Order: sequence, then C-alpha cells, then structure tokens
Amino acid sequence: MKNIAVIGAGTMGNGIAHVFAMKGFSVSMIDIVPAALEKGLANITKNLDRMINKELITEAEKKETLGRIKTSTSIPEGVRDADLVIEAATENINLKLEIFKQLDQEAPAKALLATNTSSISITKMAAVTGRPDKVIGMHFMNPVPVMKLVEVIRGYATSDEVTKTIMDLSKTLGKVPVEVNDYPGFVANRILMPMINEAIYTLFEGVAGVQEIDTVMKLGMAHPMGPLQLADFIGLDVCLSILRVLHDGFGQPKYAPCPLLVNMVAAGKLGAKSGEGFYVYTPGSKDLVVSAFFR
Repeated sequence: MKNIAVIGAGTMGNGIAHVFAMKGFSVSMIDIVPAALEKGLANITKNLDRMINKELITEAEKKETLGRIKTSTSIPEGVRDADLVIEAATENINLKLEIFKQLDQEAPAKALLATNTSSISITKMAAVTGRPDKVIGMHFMNPVPVMKLVEVIRGYATSDEVTKTIMDLSKTLGKVPVEVNDYPGFVANRILMPMINEAIYTLFEGVAGVQEIDTVMKLGMAHPMGPLQLADFIGLDVCLSILRVLHDGFGQPKYAPCPLLVNMVAAGKLGAKSGEGFYVYTPGSKDLVVSAFFR
C-alpha cells in the first residue's frame, strides 16, 4: 500500500493523515469544506513543530511529511489512486452510509475501505457497497499521533486477508492493533461510555461536584484524566451519539444517556471544542475551571 485517502480533515482525519505521511505514505486528505482543509493542515504543521521542539524529528522531516499530503474537496478526485480509504467523518450513520456508497463507486476496485467510527456498525456500512469483504474498522484514538491503540473491527463479511493487511499496516504506523468483532461500541467505547455516563449521573443526582468526581477517579483509580474532563475532551455530542448507538443496539436501559448530557448537548455546551462543557476552556489557558452552571 502506498496511497492513502482520508475522508474528513477534522481532529481525527488530520491526525490519521499526519501519521501515514510521517511513515512515508502518499496521503490525500479530503473535505468538502476548504476552510476545514486549511485548519487540518495547520494542525498537522503545529503538531510537527511540537515534535521538532521535542527533538523527535528534524525540520527536513517536517518538510518531507507535509510534502506527502495533498488536499482535495472532491471525493472522486481524492480517492482515484487510493489503495486504502479511511473515512473519518462525523459520527452520523446516515452520513457514513452515503459516503460509503460513493466510495464504492469512485475508489479503485482493489481499494480497501475503512472507517474510523468509534461505535457504528461496520457491517451496516459494508452492506451498502459491492465489496463488503474489503470493508473494515480502523478506530484510532485521539490524539492520533500520540495514542498507540488502533481497534481493528471486522464486519460480518470482512475477509481474513483484509484483516491481516490492516493489522500489519497498523504496526507499520507504530501502533498497537487489537482485533475485535462488530458489536455496538466495540470494546473501547462499550466500556468507556457507560463509565462517563455514570459519572454524569453521579453529578446529575447531586452525589458530588465536577472536580470531586474527577479527583476520585484520578487519584483513586489512577486515571490520567477524570471522566467529566475526558467527556469534554471527546465532545459531549460525540458521547451522546455513542451512547445512543449502544442503547439502540443492545436495547438495555443501562446505556440510556443521562438527561443532563442530553440537555447540555441541546444547549450547545459540547466541551472543549465549544469552549464550555463541565469545564470552561479559554484559549491559551491551561487552568481547569468548572463551568459556572455546576459551581
């Protein structure tokens, strides 16, 4: 595999483009919004500069990495020569199904189609293509250049050969791939999201405050980040979407999203990306300040 196409230039998309380009692959980063592509490239550049400051790479390696990334606002143009296409659009099943229908028509017949979904069925996406054996999940963790894990998710029809190819490719990127089967939330979010949801219920029911809940989990369970801060980092809208996938997929009340989470998303309090969630996020400040709503 030499040519990689990434659909989406957001946090996950530009991170995936970054790691492939760093390892010598030619990358086409595709987004229908030109400003998103500009922001994605700026983010990659910033992360490469951070690596230079830490003496992990040289200025020449930064230049070579950026030289391997091209951008496009057109899926047909961007995937024309792809050996592997990785979809990293927002966590919306209808959008992903439309993208996979288009990818099946536009990508070369030999191309593998992967999705970075964190919870949605690989089998459903594969079913709208004529190549279900070549469809697989590659769930990278955020931030992609730093985190080692890749959940490699087999759909119902994913072939052994394709699974092995993606496992080996993930190792080439310096990642640690873990093969899992296609059930709602896979492994990471099936375990993580109920914990986050329970932390929100604990706040909602007045058991303890935001900082108290996070402190208990950091100091008592050795978590590097409390569950409420982590929810802000992931995005409360993303947390809600994943919980709804779990709730719909399993039909069990233990996955029902906390009403507080539902209300916060409705109010536009999405966490770090909106500037406020359980905490307030001020550009340039590393201070962790609890939202006035919870003080």
